[in-house]
Amino acid sequence: MTERVWDAFLTDRDKAHLAASPPTRSYGFGRRAVVLSVDNYRKAVGDEPEPILDAIATWPGSTGLEGWAALEKIEQLLATARECGVEVIHLTALSSEESGIPAWGARLGGRHAPPVRTAEEADRHRRRLDIVEQAAPLPGEVVLKKTAPSAFFGTPLAAYLIGRGVDTIIVCGESVSGCVRATVVDGRSHRLNVIVVEDCVYDRHEASRAINLFDMDQKYADVLSLAEVTAWLRNQAATVDNGSTTN
Repeated sequence: MTERVWDAFLTDRDKAHLAASPPTRSYGFGRRAVVLSVDNYRKAVGDEPEPILDAIATWPGSTGLEGWAALEKIEQLLATARECGVEVIHLTALSSEESGIPAWGARLGGRHAPPVRTAEEADRHRRRLDIVEQAAPLPGEVVLKKTAPSAFFGTPLAAYLIGRGVDTIIVCGESVSGCVRATVVDGRSHRLNVIVVEDCVYDRHEASRAINLFDMDQKYADVLSLAEVTAWLRNQAATVDNGSTTN
């Protein structure tokens, strides 16, 4: 990819600094990967594709049409991973109703969410953390519930990956600036190779998405296209079929 999503948001000073600096070296893929599907739940997209300013009337956390576009790509990514024998692990939030723990985003002394008043509002509240159809887990796939932005915080994810001999996580989902970024930083902190699939991650604000992708690509991960990741997955599967390695 020559032109990147963040190019339009970089200042002239940023571009001059990048031109004068050594090129960023990629981390690359390791030998054994999993796909992490992060927070692809109803709260982030609502029940039908709508522009974001329309969607937030009923789903205030919606990412609008961009979220739905990313989910189409995520559906392709998960299908390819499964076809190639690469495990998919799903993340969603553990609600405060289930855990008794206040939501991580609750602000001390801040405004409380308005009470649920109608049956329709109650139904949306009940379904808000359900994983959507495009990213739905298959029987036997691991589903973890978290109480913080990172997939690693307070979950058995790190231990599970170590036990499976995983050295690479391929990340998709939302939001780029929040739970995706937190998961990426923690993944790299655990010395994993981290791949972020640009077509398969989404957010509520275009600038935030672009600059967080830039920042992750500079420091913690390789931000690659779905086509590039698909090519690696298929090549990995072909290598396994030839008996050269295992995933």
